[in-house]
Amino acid sequence: MPQAPTLNSKTITYEQLAKTIDHSLLRPELTEADVIAGCELANKYHVASVCVKPCHVKLAKKLLADSDVKVGTVVGFPHGNSTIATKVFETQEAVAAGATEIDMVINIGALRSGHADTVRHEIRAVVNAAHPQAIVKVILENAYLTHAEKVLGCQIVEEAGADFVKTSTGFAPTGATVEDIALMRATVGPQVQVKAAHGVRTLDQLLALIDAGASRSGATATAAILDEFKQRHGG
Repeated sequence: MPQAPTLNSKTITYEQLAKTIDHSLLRPELTEADVIAGCELANKYHVASVCVKPCHVKLAKKLLADSDVKVGTVVGFPHGNSTIATKVFETQEAVAAGATEIDMVINIGALRSGHADTVRHEIRAVVNAAHPQAIVKVILENAYLTHAEKVLGCQIVEEAGADFVKTSTGFAPTGATVEDIALMRATVGPQVQVKAAHGVRTLDQLLALIDAGASRSGATATAAILDEFKQRHGG
């Protein structure tokens, strides 16, 4: 995994900003037409990836076959309570369907119970199932964690060989904060990138998270964020 890019709000270009966004298509009520429209939007704005439900990976891969937008999906989503074997199977199936990015949810209760070895083992198992075809972003779900648990989670993610540590699923009470992104960035080494998720709805929020150390962010307000950047900068 390459070292995290160095980005800041003062010098970031439109193209760089677009490539920090994973356009999220994970809401349970989304129809096939919604997913098609979401992939078309992602392609129009040249974002980093779409993050779709596992059942839509093949569709997204087909729609984005000639695009620079990657196809990602989720594993153990949204609560992280699947067994390790199930998470591995989900990962294998997603990679076989064409996903090149995997966002997995850890066993949150195991981390909170102090079972670091269990969490490390499940992350490593998913990483082994995904690499080298796909990168792995590990969701800690910070809303439920103490400061110490966030730090431990980040350390486990790095030890297990994952590519990103991520704040949230979007299904917990709270999501990404500048403070959490700064903590995560300071805890992991340069080979591990940091992804913000949940509640990133404005350009200013995204820029603040980038300045704190995020190199990716989940978003549904993708068009509004990128259009505002263009308006501000005369693009």
